[in-house]
Amino acid sequence: QVQLVESGGGLVQAGDSLRLSCVASGSIFSINVMGWYRQSPGKQRDLVAVVSGGGDTNYADSVKGRFTVSRDNAKNMVHLQMNSLKPEDTAVYYCYCLSYGHNAYWGQGTQVTVSS
Repeated sequence: QVQLVESGGGLVQAGDSLRLSCVASGSIFSINVMGWYRQSPGKQRDLVAVVSGGGDTNYADSVKGRFTVSRDNAKNMVHLQMNSLKPEDTAVYYCYCLSYGHNAYWGQGTQVTVSS
């Protein structure tokens, strides 16, 4: 089992920056992919950005060039640097990890609200 705890959400204005962090505990040796998804009211949970154990990244088209996902393996953490935030980025952001055994784990979510 892996436990994920996010931090760093909040209320910001359009154009501002925000950094989300997530720390993993438990069976951390089993973690392959780490990253972030988000969900707005009435919508499905969508991928934002993920990074593999080898450092390969994948971003949603809507955040490319604005968001950066990074991983600190020594601290069992993953971060999401969000720049040039837009109102449409408003959502609950969930930390995510996928084990080598293809088990998915989720954090409790952190709210990001971007006002226009």
